[in-house]
Amino acid sequence: MKLLVGTAKGLIVYQILHKEAPMELGIHFLGYAVNTVFVDERHDRWWVGVAHRHWGQKLHYSDDEGAHWSEASMPSYRMATLLSGEKAKLRQIWSIQQGGNDQPNRLWIGTEPGGLFESKDRGLSFELNQSLWNHPSRKKEGQWFGAGSDFPFIHSIVVNPVDSNHIYIAVSCAGVFESKDGGLNWIAKNNGLLATYLPNPKVEVGHDPHQLLMHSKFPDVLWQQNHCGIFFSKNGGDLWSEVFLTEGVSSYGFSIAIDEEDPAKCWVIPVESDQRRIAPNLRLEVFETCDFGATWNSESKGLPTATCFDIVLRKSFVRTNKIMVFGTTNGNIYYSLNEKNRYWQAFNTNLTKVNSVILH
Repeated sequence: MKLLVGTAKGLIVYQILHKEAPMELGIHFLGYAVNTVFVDERHDRWWVGVAHRHWGQKLHYSDDEGAHWSEASMPSYRMATLLSGEKAKLRQIWSIQQGGNDQPNRLWIGTEPGGLFESKDRGLSFELNQSLWNHPSRKKEGQWFGAGSDFPFIHSIVVNPVDSNHIYIAVSCAGVFESKDGGLNWIAKNNGLLATYLPNPKVEVGHDPHQLLMHSKFPDVLWQQNHCGIFFSKNGGDLWSEVFLTEGVSSYGFSIAIDEEDPAKCWVIPVESDQRRIAPNLRLEVFETCDFGATWNSESKGLPTATCFDIVLRKSFVRTNKIMVFGTTNGNIYYSLNEKNRYWQAFNTNLTKVNSVILH
């Protein structure tokens, strides 16, 4: 199994063998910020979104596991304008997602300032999804806005594994939106969420999901780590329910992972408040629930118990085939191969900020 780690100074590729520490295979885009990493499993194509100091955002792909890289054409806003009337400009690629297996050439790109792009030719060209860009909620002041950034951004794109035209996106800040017709129409799916930073915390649009996941075998089950807590839905986002971590531990955070089999089982790595953005109680911990958040247990053996300032960003915690890996803002990467007696091991503690982690 390969592990792809996008950092603020390049992409690092590792090999994970059974019960052995990951072995470094190579570094790509050395010195450049790799913000987004994605593997299109349909074609075994690697995608990376890279931020160049002088040339801005670039999109690269490889069909031979990084032996050679090609530069893809960039999504362009062309004549699209912001609410202020200014011309929209691509500022960052936040997410990449493949279409369904019945749409082998479709690719989705989520960007800042809140534009969703679609490719129907495996990334040779991209078109802005006009129905989302022109959604009525975007035209209202205070419903789409930046969260830790100047503009709203689409960081999560989820495609239903049994219906390729059924898509969810998550926008910081705006919330969760759903399309059942391949992106032709979009509706907000934020009932039950709370935006405690707004005068009306129960607004239809204006929420700040940090990461959105769909269960692969039970697609009606959605989980999200949110600015205002942890939420799940059992009915495709029609209603969200909030759950809380153990007493004394913040439910704020960015990253979340879910079990491949059990929809009630997930893991989060909490963060101490938006203002501080540090590990709660200065301890890096992973919490697990097996009952949709009714109870939580710390699964943190092996993680540092001394003062720790590390946090984990929204794309930097992953679970695949019971292997779990996460990377921190201080350049530490931990992995766990043992499902029954969870124990974390660090295999690199000298990196820069980890932006994205992929297992494949």
